[in-house]
Amino acid sequence: MDTFFQINLENGYILAAEDSMVQAKKLKFFFEANQINYLICKNGSEAYEAALNEKPVLIISDIIMPVMDGYEFCSRIKNNPDLNDIPVILLTSLSDPLDIIKGLQAGADNFITKPYEEKYLIARISYLIANRSFKDSGFGDMSIEIMFQNQKFKINSDKKQILDLLLSVYEAAISRNSQLIEAQHQLQILNEDLLAANEDLEAFAHTVSHDLRSPLNGMIGFADLLRTGYTDVLDDEAMEYIDWIIKSSQNMSQLINDLLQFSRSGRSEIDSQEIDMSKMAREVIIDMTRTIYQGNYNITIQDGITVFADPNMMRVVLNNLLGNALKYSQKSASPEITFGTTEMNDKQVLFVRDNGAGFDMDKADMLFRPFVRLHKDSEFQGTGVGLSTVKRIIERHGGVVWFDSTPGQGAIFYFTVN
Repeated sequence: MDTFFQINLENGYILAAEDSMVQAKKLKFFFEANQINYLICKNGSEAYEAALNEKPVLIISDIIMPVMDGYEFCSRIKNNPDLNDIPVILLTSLSDPLDIIKGLQAGADNFITKPYEEKYLIARISYLIANRSFKDSGFGDMSIEIMFQNQKFKINSDKKQILDLLLSVYEAAISRNSQLIEAQHQLQILNEDLLAANEDLEAFAHTVSHDLRSPLNGMIGFADLLRTGYTDVLDDEAMEYIDWIIKSSQNMSQLINDLLQFSRSGRSEIDSQEIDMSKMAREVIIDMTRTIYQGNYNITIQDGITVFADPNMMRVVLNNLLGNALKYSQKSASPEITFGTTEMNDKQVLFVRDNGAGFDMDKADMLFRPFVRLHKDSEFQGTGVGLSTVKRIIERHGGVVWFDSTPGQGAIFYFTVN
């Protein structure tokens, strides 16, 4: 430790006001490591009483404290003729420029921003103690009024005190700026890594779409040939095995499609235009009820629903939401599907509602995460990727998606665009 610093504290102590237990312990370790006599109080009121009982060499005070904050504590010290020569350091995050004005108004000598380095703190303490005797040398007191954020502040400090405070703020700002430059540099590196990862993802997506799908389609095709062309050779058990091969292969093919769609939903360029969502919903419903869900559905689609968005991505959204509605209501006695809009907080909200299986809202907090499903495959087939894709697409359009459901009474999914 600095010799000059030791000599000047030999018969004195530093007073600290800090209500945070963690920060107080940090100061305690700092003082003890540097062999400094100290007293730590938990608020400004206690610290002021301690200063009256025994005058400290220097004061370090947090700003936000109960009972008496750092500004009031500093003001009382500076307005007391017996104590006003004690240098006061305020600990602050400096998140608001008004902190500086209030510090000047209170008569503080220095700001130190949190989190601070111990070397910087000890340098500030050494400087203030070393220059304490020069405080009044040729400068004189001054009183000025300044306007800041439409408020008037009166500053009663000598020129050197103001200069020291402002220099400490400037030094902190330079340090923060250096940290910001380093953070920007690290961010640039991460962005470059992300671009490389995206290129790898593109290559992987191509591999998945071509190298995996081709042999999988072959498996499905040959299994179907066995099922249709060898019915007189294969017994019922063998035919059941073939059905399971085809079903499992189709599930895997659907998972590949869903994963590719999920991957593309986060990378594709958005080409926004006005979309007739009512027309698109009818097209999606016709495709699905002709090929997959052929039950006796009562389907209502509101006319005139339009949004400004990417049509390809919005079709993916409707494919997933309307597909889920059809899937999870297919076992209902009278399945009903509704696509419409409502207004919430002066904003158009689109929704897809069904009266199907529904789900327990207590278990739905992970619903938008990939591969999370609330129903067993034996109840309803699926991959658990569709809703994750919906969420990603809606958020890329500046919207939000949410839901409400009751087991056995269906579900309703809401979403906004822009």
